[in-house]
Amino acid sequence: MNGSSRRIQTYVLGRSVAGVGVAQAAVAAVVILVNFVELSRTLGGRVDLTFLETLGLTLLKSPTVILQLLPFVFLFGVMGAYITLNRRSELVAMRAAGVSAWRFVLPAAGVAFVIGLIVVAFLNPAAAALNVRFEDRRAALAEGPSPRSGQDIWLRQGDDGQQIVIHARSHKTVGETVYLSGVSLFFQRVGPSGALDFSRRIESARAVLAPGSWRLSDVREAVPGAGSIRSEQLTIPSLLDHRSAMEKLTAPGSVAFWRLPDTIRTAELSGYSAAAYRLRFQQLLATPLLYSAMAVLAAAFSLRLMRLGNWAGLAGVGVALGFAVFFAGQFCSGLSATEVIPPFMAAWTPPLLALLSGVTLLCYTEDG
Repeated sequence: MNGSSRRIQTYVLGRSVAGVGVAQAAVAAVVILVNFVELSRTLGGRVDLTFLETLGLTLLKSPTVILQLLPFVFLFGVMGAYITLNRRSELVAMRAAGVSAWRFVLPAAGVAFVIGLIVVAFLNPAAAALNVRFEDRRAALAEGPSPRSGQDIWLRQGDDGQQIVIHARSHKTVGETVYLSGVSLFFQRVGPSGALDFSRRIESARAVLAPGSWRLSDVREAVPGAGSIRSEQLTIPSLLDHRSAMEKLTAPGSVAFWRLPDTIRTAELSGYSAAAYRLRFQQLLATPLLYSAMAVLAAAFSLRLMRLGNWAGLAGVGVALGFAVFFAGQFCSGLSATEVIPPFMAAWTPPLLALLSGVTLLCYTEDG
């Protein structure tokens, strides 16, 4: 019987993995199609893009979106697999043979957890790198300011002795180089008590971020109590590089997992609030648990179908609960952004609630 139970576990696990694979293929196809149409409509309206160029940009952009939708992939995939097994009466036969539901639910949750580890450790950094290449490639094709141009850009760099606030009206990136235009640099000395004292201001028509420095052109420098000084070129030491600057110009979700600790330290050293990066770091740490919770939640609602009937209605409740977990995550993220709750609580509360809900329903289903 032990060997039979093991074969049953393997069979159900294989069906679950196949269901997740089908759901992943469907989600990926939809994401790629939507991104292709969007890029054709927006970027294709500004430059002459071939089909292959548009497809290449789509493939660079899509992985980030697909990874964001993976919790729903596990929810729909596992639920579809178990509903299929129920409709074929295979689960009924397994339960009649004395196989506990835990014996084929927990392996699926374990596989989801392992996939979550792989996503965080390898796929997330790869998707972030592809997203950077997408932004650079899009800017190069447009041969002008990136889509974020026209919006005020704010950067900050500094150490224990000096803080520099950098403001620009637009920016673009070409390869590993960041270009700013309409630049203002505000220099502040850090006093012994941590108070900031304004020391000078620099206005520049253009600025280029090179390794270890900002190269400024058409410069005017002003010091309190003195006149302004004009110069053609000026070099300012920089603690930023291309990647760290781009991370500050993009959403925290675009920063790779392994770079988040350094980004948090750099942000705090430069005087930025690192709350958004801390939240993103905790959310990535909680990703394996979230995938497992979605798998358990899907299985819990699917297993009760054979007792309750009305499988479509109950499956709909399971899907609605999955979306409720997503919106709870968004709500907690908003509370964390306003510093109402700490990032740790905001990131771990939704997956824990989903897991507890699924385990509770499974206990009720299995043990009455």
